[in-house]
Amino acid sequence: MMKETWKPGNMLYPLPAVMVSVTDGQGNDNIITVAWTGTICTNPPMVYISVRPSRYSYEMLKKTGEFVINLTTEELAFATDYCGVRSGRDVDKFKEAHLTKEPAQFVKAPMIKESPVSIECRVTEVKELGSHHMFLAEVLAVHAQQEYIDKNNKFQLNKAKPIVYSHGEYLGTGKSLGTFGYSVKKRKKQEKR
Repeated sequence: MMKETWKPGNMLYPLPAVMVSVTDGQGNDNIITVAWTGTICTNPPMVYISVRPSRYSYEMLKKTGEFVINLTTEELAFATDYCGVRSGRDVDKFKEAHLTKEPAQFVKAPMIKESPVSIECRVTEVKELGSHHMFLAEVLAVHAQQEYIDKNNKFQLNKAKPIVYSHGEYLGTGKSLGTFGYSVKKRKKQEKR
């Protein structure tokens, strides 16, 4: 099978589609949908989001240096898209997307109650990289909905039906194909035979 060569671009898909809640610290809150996000480091726990300076939430992020990453689900797909295509300059996204503000523990930005996981973050550095500026942040706290914690105290995020973003589409994550390390475990079982 032949591959076609394209000009350089971002084709690293799928990506998490998250709703990031922010505040200006003066009672104005907003939600921005972000796909340019991810893990930076385990210890200390750090994440990043990349945002265009033209976005309404950008100035809030710069001013407060705080945000909350709210994971999304199939049930939240419509709200996730809405918060990505409408500007907080024009609408109250919490109201219009029927989302509930929930106080965070360490930052002023609200969490989204309907999200199965909300991650409180404080910006440590902003890298102005081009079309987007990257906000590197330390994770201050993770809040998980109790309904997805099983009797062994293991968080079952897949039961929340998370979504991802891939080249213009929101997709469900589908069925489990294995667990971390399953390729080695299978090999060991086969070697014993």
